[in-house]
Order: sequence, then structure tokens, then C-alpha cells
Amino acid sequence: MVFEKKVIINGEPEDEEEEEEEEQEMVDPLEEVRQKCEEIEHCVHNRERLEQCETRVGSRSSTEEDCTEELFDFLHARDHCVAHKLFHSVK
Repeated sequence: MVFEKKVIINGEPEDEEEEEEEEQEMVDPLEEVRQKCEEIEHCVHNRERLEQCETRVGSRSSTEEDCTEELFDFLHARDHCVAHKLFHSVK
């Protein structure tokens, strides 16, 4: 039997460059799918309504209106799309 003796200096592995490359390659599939879903027509429409509401509310100095409904509509549309696509991209 032959044993190799490796010395680790300062607790760092020898192949530090390979580990850094592996870390850079990791991408959250959820974020990618969310970005793609935000580009479909239904999500674009809901995002536009949300942005219009935010502009309207932001232009007033005193208002009780908020954009909760528009935000929930947008998130619901995006998450509905994501639910159908996410598990196809997960290994």
C-alpha cells in the first residue's frame, strides 16, 4: 500500500482556484425562473399596474392608498408561472 502525504498550509486546500470556480458557477434556479416569468404578458401587465400605483401614491403628499393589492396580484401571477416551471429546471 502506498500513502501520499499532503501538507495543508494555513488550513487552505491546495486547489483553491478550482473551488472559487465552482462557487461562481452556482446560480439559484429560482431567480432565473422568476426573471423569465416576469417577462410574460400577464406578469408585465401586473407589474405595470403596480408601477402606476406606486407613481400615483408617491406623487401625493397625503393619502391612505397603498399598492398592496397590485403587489399581491403581481406576486401571484409571477409565482403561478414559477410553480409550473421551477421543478423542470431542478436536478
